[in-house]
Amino acid sequence: MAAQLSRNFSLIICSLGFSLFTSLASLSPAKAQTSMTGVNIAGAEFGGKALPGQYGRDYFYPSAATISHFAAKGMNVIRLPFRWERVQLQLLNALDPNELARIDAVVNTATQLGMMVVLDVHNYAAYYGKPIGSLEVPIGSLAGLWGQLAARYKGNPRVIFGLMNEPKGLSTETWLLAANLAIVAIRLNGASNLILVPGNAWTGAHSWFSNWYGTPNSIAMLGILDPGGNFAYEVHQYLDQDYSGTHALCRTDMAVITALTNFTAWARQNGKRAFLGEFGGGRDTNCLGMLDRMLLFMKQNSDVWRGWTYWAAGPWPPDYFTSIQPINGQDRPQMNILRKYIAR
Repeated sequence: MAAQLSRNFSLIICSLGFSLFTSLASLSPAKAQTSMTGVNIAGAEFGGKALPGQYGRDYFYPSAATISHFAAKGMNVIRLPFRWERVQLQLLNALDPNELARIDAVVNTATQLGMMVVLDVHNYAAYYGKPIGSLEVPIGSLAGLWGQLAARYKGNPRVIFGLMNEPKGLSTETWLLAANLAIVAIRLNGASNLILVPGNAWTGAHSWFSNWYGTPNSIAMLGILDPGGNFAYEVHQYLDQDYSGTHALCRTDMAVITALTNFTAWARQNGKRAFLGEFGGGRDTNCLGMLDRMLLFMKQNSDVWRGWTYWAAGPWPPDYFTSIQPINGQDRPQMNILRKYIAR
């Protein structure tokens, strides 16, 4: 299966024309950001059981006040989760102008404040629950989405393209091919923006070398091809017992740091860069200590790590344990740790 997918990708590239493909390598990458530190602002990915759903009831986008708050804290990037089904109502069709206008509003507000925005297609490598590579969602569908997004945002180097949130439910080889096709579509549309490429199986740093989901990311994802030469691998790493981010209590051992250490060594050995797109933990002393150690580790290994976005902010229920959305103007305990490592 892997060999067949590889041959198929080679045929696709050849059909584009060798001279065109190699000319893309001359695109000037967006200026490298050595330290991007910020937060996910949730809301536009809500209402997954009501798709496409009603804006303002089932889902919503970050307010200007929320974006401004985190800009004032010194954060220089937000990750913006949104749903594929809302921005593209039918596969391979034009993008929805109303949803694009909402994304534009966030991008404009953030970039005018000097921040960067990661456009995060928050879909787990599926469309209406059908995985990429299925009969319902052809393997080139994601390229159809990203080609249009790239054409729209290529003029803004502060926009970063997050190909997909936490792919799952498909083979690593299928995800690799879909990602490579999307990257080609982005570059063919003249965009030199930074691309964040996740691995399979929720893209956990702790599972990067595992094979329970098929070919390990550590092997297959070395096949990523970017003719623009401007990408980083996006991984996620939560602090709780099963690394899911669903438990308020954090691990008491050093397994999280070990996972990051092993992934960092892999990236450094292969000359790759990385971005921690999601991480978080509760508010007790142990969680805050682990959060501090994680951020210190990334700071000490900044030759690999381009930065991070904490999960999360936005109008969560007040008691959501990882939230750093302020309440009555007061910061959450995690924010005190994050501020120590915000890029200045």
